[in-house]
Amino acid sequence: MQQTFLGYRRENGRVGIRNHVMILPLDDLSNAACQAVANNVKGTLAISHPYGRLQFGEDLDLHFRTLIGAGCNPNVAAVVVIGIEPVWTQRIVDGVAATGKPVAGFAIEKNGDFATICAASRKAKEFVHFATELQRAECKVNELWVSCKCGESDTTSGLAANPTVGNAFDKLWEAGATTIFGETTEITGGEHLVMERCATPEVRDRFKFFFDRYAKVVDDHKVDDLCDSQPTKGNIEGGLTTIEEKALGNVQKIGRKAPVIGCLEKAFPPTGPGLWFMDSSSAAAEMVTLVAAAGFVVHFFPTGQGNVIGNPILPVIKLSGNPRTVRLMSEHIDVDVSGLLRRELNLDQAGDKLLEMMFRTCNGRNTSAETLGHHEFVMTRLYESA
Repeated sequence: MQQTFLGYRRENGRVGIRNHVMILPLDDLSNAACQAVANNVKGTLAISHPYGRLQFGEDLDLHFRTLIGAGCNPNVAAVVVIGIEPVWTQRIVDGVAATGKPVAGFAIEKNGDFATICAASRKAKEFVHFATELQRAECKVNELWVSCKCGESDTTSGLAANPTVGNAFDKLWEAGATTIFGETTEITGGEHLVMERCATPEVRDRFKFFFDRYAKVVDDHKVDDLCDSQPTKGNIEGGLTTIEEKALGNVQKIGRKAPVIGCLEKAFPPTGPGLWFMDSSSAAAEMVTLVAAAGFVVHFFPTGQGNVIGNPILPVIKLSGNPRTVRLMSEHIDVDVSGLLRRELNLDQAGDKLLEMMFRTCNGRNTSAETLGHHEFVMTRLYESA
């Protein structure tokens, strides 16, 4: 495995592989203004979402953590924040400013759309000039933060695509990189395997707490059968008949070597290199958004039946071991590992193939999801609004 790539070193020392100027709405009411700024200023990236009013408690904390984390992500060079009112808008600005990167905020209250869009567009233009003068520099692989999540899994996922990610994760761990997995719901039936990999009793207890908390939510809602949800109809059509089968394939993504050194709440960043777990939904766009907010800069997404997800901040590298999916959905697949099933590849070769694509992506190649315009940014909600 190569040991360097060309990335963007940010003011706080973190390394990114993209150079976005982000137009970030505080709330759903500000989406239109953000889109207008992006239409005015080419080279900017507007992110829309449907939340931000009358949230409270941990749900509100998660909202701010996700938006601030999105702006802080090393793949972002500069941020324009637009909100309906100034106090909460400034809270996002202050959070992003802690990284040292350029950021400015604009409130619509007492200004209206026209004045806000005009002022924000001028600042966005200034930020685009700043970002386009930044140059890539040689960075070490141990500076990479790599996340994973699977989607539309089938029998080929556990046999080919997921073990490929696990092989790549083992090699990244040996190189000193930071990696993460999650999908609390989809570990059901394989949770004991994750617990065996926890580095300390404290980490094991923390993981068990997250898993039991999820199980309690299911129990509190009096759900006796998660079929159509876990596993999904697509999973079932792909040959996975129980959540336990799905889980045993899912945990293949964490490889065989690295201990789980810590467990994180949603959208919290890790504090050091190694393999981490984040409590998260198994909904693809939600989980990828959470790890983007936690600061991860490249994502491995193994799929069986075929999933088209992307993310506006985090390049999503999709791989599949299903020959039919590779054939019928070729425009979505970056790495074909179906050769594992035909015995044309061994697992080491498949892992190296994925890592080669990772380095190409880090050096500037757009993923299929980026090229096709898949910019799914989905916030996780905990409660109803007040």
